[in-house]
Amino acid sequence: MYTLNNPAIMRQIIMDHYEKPRNKRTVDDPRYIKIHMNSESCIDDIFVFMLVEDNTVIDCAWDGIGCTISTASTSVMSELLIGKSFKDALYIIRQYELMLDEQTFDKDVLDEAIVFINTSKQPSRLKCALIGWHGAESLIKQQGDNKK
Repeated sequence: MYTLNNPAIMRQIIMDHYEKPRNKRTVDDPRYIKIHMNSESCIDDIFVFMLVEDNTVIDCAWDGIGCTISTASTSVMSELLIGKSFKDALYIIRQYELMLDEQTFDKDVLDEAIVFINTSKQPSRLKCALIGWHGAESLIKQQGDNKK
């Protein structure tokens, strides 16, 4: 669990994911589903890619241009979702959304995503912090809907 009373460590985690984003790559594999996400209020313009099998996120990658917050949060998100069932992935995404909305949330499932807890103090950054997460959520829900 990451300490929320040390802004320097939180900033360091964000900058590490910004400077060395995890799972950032373009995927050219027809087995992957993808979604394009962009922001009218920031430079964020990304694709989220997912390989799904048996209602599980086998791989999650992303590529594009993003500000520090969107890049770091999408990097963290991609790591968190790999290997998760759709149910668990959607739960994690929901807890992240609740955290950013300053509501009660399950901090135990957020791992490094907890470092974005103060993003709500900068409302203009909320879209940046959510862009990749909303893309992943859409892909998972789309796949769930396709199974019905």
